[in-house]
Amino acid sequence: MSYVEISNVYKRYEMGETTIVANNDINFSIDKGEFVVILGPSGAGKSTVLNILGGMDSCDEGNILVDGVDIAKFNERKLTTYRRIDVGFVFQFYNLVPNLTAKENVELASQVSPKALDVDAVLEQVGLVNRKSNFPAQLSGGEQQRVAIARALAKNPKLLLCDEPTGALDYETGKQILKLLQDSCRKTGTTVIVITHNSAISPMADRVIRINDAKVRSIEVNENPTPVEKIEW
Repeated sequence: MSYVEISNVYKRYEMGETTIVANNDINFSIDKGEFVVILGPSGAGKSTVLNILGGMDSCDEGNILVDGVDIAKFNERKLTTYRRIDVGFVFQFYNLVPNLTAKENVELASQVSPKALDVDAVLEQVGLVNRKSNFPAQLSGGEQQRVAIARALAKNPKLLLCDEPTGALDYETGKQILKLLQDSCRKTGTTVIVITHNSAISPMADRVIRINDAKVRSIEVNENPTPVEKIEW
């Protein structure tokens, strides 16, 4: 059985008298420990898929199996526990608490998980031990994103969900962040899903899921993913 299995998922939003179909019969599966890229243009429906998989939104129809359990059937209490323990989120604009240091931002996440990792060890993993006492405003964009990744990793999640994690970064910093995410996937066995509109990133993934106009258009498996160092855009 696949680790993640999304079957016949539909999501609609009502905008006045208009119905917006964000996900239209979405189907795909992901194996445990894969680095996955969900690719598509803005408005394609990929963020909706990520939010549903992360338990931040619900589908109108369909099944979302994670490790054999259908989270689409969870009530709000179970979804809260799922988000707290099993899922780590990394966003495009970091979402750090501005009046907390880098270490304190990471500690926030570690405090909500019963299987949290050592905060200093995670900060070392992302190369920020010497910056742990700095506040977000004292850090570069790349450093802030590394804090956000450390915060997600500190929970020791089964799933790491990343929404355009390089979108606010320059080319070189973006590649550093992608390498950090890929290394985390390889070293810890965490299943990492990155959504992006940047097709140049796709060769580094184990699996590429292309979404457009609310539908899955193709799924490709890379037997030999390209090292991040060789990715260019």
